[in-house]
Amino acid sequence: MSDQPKKIMISPPGEPVIPFFNWGGMRALYVKEVKRFFKVQLQTIWAPAITTLLYLMIFTLALGSAGRQVMGYPLATFIAPGLIMMGMMQNAFANASFSLLIGKIQGTIVDYLMPPLSTGEVLAALVGAAVTRAILVGIAVWLAMLLWPGVHVVPLHPVAMVWFGFMGSMMLSLLGVFTSIWAEKFDHAAAVTNFVVAPLSLLSGTFYSVDSLHSGFQAVSHANPFFYVISGFRYGFLGIADSPIMVGAIALLVVNVLLYALCYAVLDRGWKVKS
Repeated sequence: MSDQPKKIMISPPGEPVIPFFNWGGMRALYVKEVKRFFKVQLQTIWAPAITTLLYLMIFTLALGSAGRQVMGYPLATFIAPGLIMMGMMQNAFANASFSLLIGKIQGTIVDYLMPPLSTGEVLAALVGAAVTRAILVGIAVWLAMLLWPGVHVVPLHPVAMVWFGFMGSMMLSLLGVFTSIWAEKFDHAAAVTNFVVAPLSLLSGTFYSVDSLHSGFQAVSHANPFFYVISGFRYGFLGIADSPIMVGAIALLVVNVLLYALCYAVLDRGWKVKS
């Protein structure tokens, strides 16, 4: 045994200990956010799934009993993919809009600001956790709809389904992060949910074909980014869409890049977070 004391390697001042990307820290924040909503999974995953199935049941009983078809498909089959995507988007927003807001209200926002994480790493962890919740809700609803009589939800174009599902969930996650940065109380987040997310979701063509609307309302629908998410996700299951698929795919990518840039800028400045 050597009696020589061990040398402790200390980085020179100014030299970063984590030179490029803090994968461990980002993973820790991501796991924290996932565990936060998973501890109350009955409320965050299964309750939204049941609510979505109730939508399907109500619309099927009210409008689909006479064999009504939309774009050549039974009503229940037509609205099923849109309901899955709508549930995913709403829960992605709900998860992301709660993260930083609860920290500001409870005075624990320092837990997000003090760790050695860059702005991009914090944003990636928050968005990743929200997208994870959206995917879990989508899978739960999809599995239940597979057993629903008269509903056909077997994917025909898996690539389109994955792309639009991911882009839609990310879009609402980024919108939720921005809301949690801007909001100062739960009423502010609820206002965005009630007056922005819910109307855009219901007017996105989930329950009807946009082609059947008046030309003026069609123009309004085509300005709604939720419309491209629903239409593209439906195309992944049924092979039909009332919007150009490539246009929608590129438009959603551009929207997500702009939302990411906005969230990065305000979070990096500490707007309504550090003050």
